[in-house]
Amino acid sequence: MTDKIILWLENTGLEKQHAEPVGWLIGIAVIVLLALIANFVVKKVFLKILSLIVKGSKSDWDDIFLKRKVFHRLANLAPALVIYFAAPMFPTAQDWIQRLTVGGMAVIFLLSLNAFSKAVVDIYNKYEISQERPIKGFVQIIMILAYTLGTVFIIATLMNRSPWVLLSGIGAMTAILLLIFKDSILGFVAGIQLSVNRMVRIGDWIEMPKYGADGDVIDISLNTVKVQNWDKTISTIPTYALITDSFKNWRGMSESGGRRIKRAINIDMNSVKFCTPAMLHKFEKILYLRDYIKNKRREIEEYNLAHNVDTSTLVNGRNLTNIGTLRAYIAAYLKNHPRINQNMTFLIRHLQPTPTGLPIEIYVFSGDQEWANYESIQADIFDHILAVVPEFELRIFQNPSGSDFKAIAEYRDINTGN
Repeated sequence: MTDKIILWLENTGLEKQHAEPVGWLIGIAVIVLLALIANFVVKKVFLKILSLIVKGSKSDWDDIFLKRKVFHRLANLAPALVIYFAAPMFPTAQDWIQRLTVGGMAVIFLLSLNAFSKAVVDIYNKYEISQERPIKGFVQIIMILAYTLGTVFIIATLMNRSPWVLLSGIGAMTAILLLIFKDSILGFVAGIQLSVNRMVRIGDWIEMPKYGADGDVIDISLNTVKVQNWDKTISTIPTYALITDSFKNWRGMSESGGRRIKRAINIDMNSVKFCTPAMLHKFEKILYLRDYIKNKRREIEEYNLAHNVDTSTLVNGRNLTNIGTLRAYIAAYLKNHPRINQNMTFLIRHLQPTPTGLPIEIYVFSGDQEWANYESIQADIFDHILAVVPEFELRIFQNPSGSDFKAIAEYRDINTGN
């Protein structure tokens, strides 16, 4: 066609040496104009109509494709096709123009495929199975292969060679490719193991101190796992590290229906003693201990009578202690606590005595797993226990503070008359 334009320019009286460049410029201008028209029609008319249809549909799949701009990227093929089919206007440069255009269309197709893959992941994530078996890593592997093959195709097209020739040369570069894609290969293998073994999934609370991670998993990709910590920071962990290193997954706690409370109070061992009749009379007035004291007193009296025990000395036979009664009270109190899971491990026990007193450990499970609620339940329980301990004539062990030394000094001054 440019030949006809040049011939027409020559017939109008323009010299041949000037007619050729002017003819080429006119041809280029025509192609650019056609490409712009095609681009305008597709993006400003077709895409607008398509957007209205998508927004009016009941399905949300097409909305996701629209949000990810899949159709917008495919629309770029329109001007590229115009240039490809208009290339014969320039016979001497037709081959190069078409090769460059095909390469450009391949790039557009890869970008559209990338947007399509992201839309597929978004759609998949709407289903519950995505929490257990995320596919983002697998999709990324597919995209890496697509980009690799697409790059080979583009280079082969520009060089006017068969893609198989270039692909055969890649075999010699295997070692280099393995080095370049080491993390991706390790991540791919780790992703398969994580998915098959259900080791971690989106929404799990995991702890991995090595990487400063302590929070919820928000994303699992080919190379990294993102964890949103409780302080709202984001920790990024290599996917393969979840296979090679150890980490703690709290999913079992979440699925169990309870969250463990494991905490001890230290009792001053100097305050431990046998219960006197007056103490037992006081304890019988405590609602949670009423039946316990009556049953224990009857049981102890029967035992001591059966074994002819001299009860004038408390050391002889069996007798209640204030610390044992405290344990019984804590157990009864927690048995009647509405927010303790009674179907899980329930222990109120002594631990090994230490220089800081005798630990009484509460090992139970709260029925509410939410962090804030769990901490509130735990705090309320220990508020109550700490306040109750003096009622059993026991003391909480606490290292001396400045006020203690001040009280000692004042007492000494009073007694010495200073």
